[in-house]
Amino acid sequence: MEFPNCTVVDHPLVKHKLTQMRRVETSTASFRALLQETSLLLAYEALRDLKVREEDIQTPMARTTAPVLDGKKLVLVAIMRAGQGILDGMLQLVPSARVGHIGLYRDPETLSPVEYYYRVPGQLADRDVVVCDPMLATGNSAVAALQRLKKSKPGSLRFVCLLACPEGLTNLREHHPDVHVYTAAIDERLDEHGYILPGLGDAGDRLFGTK
Repeated sequence: MEFPNCTVVDHPLVKHKLTQMRRVETSTASFRALLQETSLLLAYEALRDLKVREEDIQTPMARTTAPVLDGKKLVLVAIMRAGQGILDGMLQLVPSARVGHIGLYRDPETLSPVEYYYRVPGQLADRDVVVCDPMLATGNSAVAALQRLKKSKPGSLRFVCLLACPEGLTNLREHHPDVHVYTAAIDERLDEHGYILPGLGDAGDRLFGTK
């Protein structure tokens, strides 16, 4: 099945690091480090089309023109709590980015998202915004976060995750066909509890060592 709104970053290093994260015996410390490393690689692809402009500079040898990022600063928004793991990796690549957080938890009965926290930079208009969450499972949290952000009229929205599945990608495309997804892999399906299979378990628990 093809998903036109999704780019799978299939670099060998991404594949290798993802396999290490899937292993049940991988420690919290190793999982955290691998997620940051993989997120940096995902960010490289997700930010490939950022706008640049030419600027006059002086090198040690001569004056020349060279490209620099154009426009307002990038905004990275983590869906709490597990999105922090991807955010930390992306900030290594773009340390000057502004940062926001959206707190959502999944109702265990309905699998619908419930918002409990929202704090993002005040001026999103004309800014490129990247939303981060390790798992695109049902897609309900991603859909809700993107809908909330669209009220501030950002210049563009992208979604970066570690793992996606067909159900989540379909849900996101139905609600936000303009948002492109960047992920390390598309897994088989969801189980009856809304978890990705084969997946890697609960990303938040594995990232923070809470289970």
